[in-house]
Amino acid sequence: MRKDGFLISTQGIQCRCVESKIETDRPHHGRPAISPFQKGQASTVGVAMRKALLGEIEGTGVTCAKSGEIKCEYSTIPGIRETIHDTSVNLKEIAPRGNFRDTQEAYIYVTGPKEVTAGDILLPSGVKVVDHLQYVATITKPVSVRIDSRIEKGCGYRTSDPKVHEDGESPVDAVSTSVRSVNHSIHPFENNERMGEMLFLEVWTNGSLTPCEVSHEASKKLIDLFNPFLNIGESFLSHGNANSFDVATSQFWNRTDNLAREITLKNTSVDQLELPPRVYNCLKRADVNTIMDLLNYTREDLRKIKNFGRRSADRVSAALWERSSIKLPSKLKKE
Repeated sequence: MRKDGFLISTQGIQCRCVESKIETDRPHHGRPAISPFQKGQASTVGVAMRKALLGEIEGTGVTCAKSGEIKCEYSTIPGIRETIHDTSVNLKEIAPRGNFRDTQEAYIYVTGPKEVTAGDILLPSGVKVVDHLQYVATITKPVSVRIDSRIEKGCGYRTSDPKVHEDGESPVDAVSTSVRSVNHSIHPFENNERMGEMLFLEVWTNGSLTPCEVSHEASKKLIDLFNPFLNIGESFLSHGNANSFDVATSQFWNRTDNLAREITLKNTSVDQLELPPRVYNCLKRADVNTIMDLLNYTREDLRKIKNFGRRSADRVSAALWERSSIKLPSKLKKE
């Protein structure tokens, strides 16, 4: 059991890691406490932190195993008790730790009989495993065995793609996350005669990062996600200024605006145009339900709808311009 001085203060709200310990079978457990919150705020932070911890934290894992003896994942290497598949699963459970960006290569080269553990893996400089005793395989005969493996960083669970691997490689469905499990609980308390809330996070990791480290990283990820909203007023004011955007940014916003407009039109009912009942019913019978549907018609096309004359087309055109500042197309694009 260890007490930490992990302390952050923002506008009176403090976070302290009140408990941190290493449990059996390698999980590291930590319990950050954050308070004081106003009523309702703890739930907002707790849900966001849980999602960020489970989905946004980058981890390190074994993504591939290779041996010259591999024919398929369920074959065996002479002298090894486990199949290639079982050995790969054991390698996947290993928790590497290191500060690197590119793919790293590691390998096992041992002579049996021997029980192979994570401590037998020859790792590149700056990379280490959390538990050297973690089981990999058993060599039952006096033979030399070499297994190469690939270590990569990533987020979450990644399914392997056999198409991108070479012959002799056994792809691994990598679990590239340090976080095993997250729970949160909220406890009300009285603070200066006012009711407040305290948030407890329960975080379990595989040991490659501590619970306090992943909590710190998750909060940074959330801040990065919300940062654009801090400048939302400035963004709207400068959005129409050509000098404030380079070409790539301008093209991005054009695509974004077009997509937002299309989504809006698809979800805006013709009810919003407040048309006369007779005109509205004619459109509904022609299966024109949204503004996007309506933009598939020219004036001439509308007049072809049963009981729909020139005056009805004029009403639709006027309402469309008044409500949405949109004109009916003069002619339709050919698909």
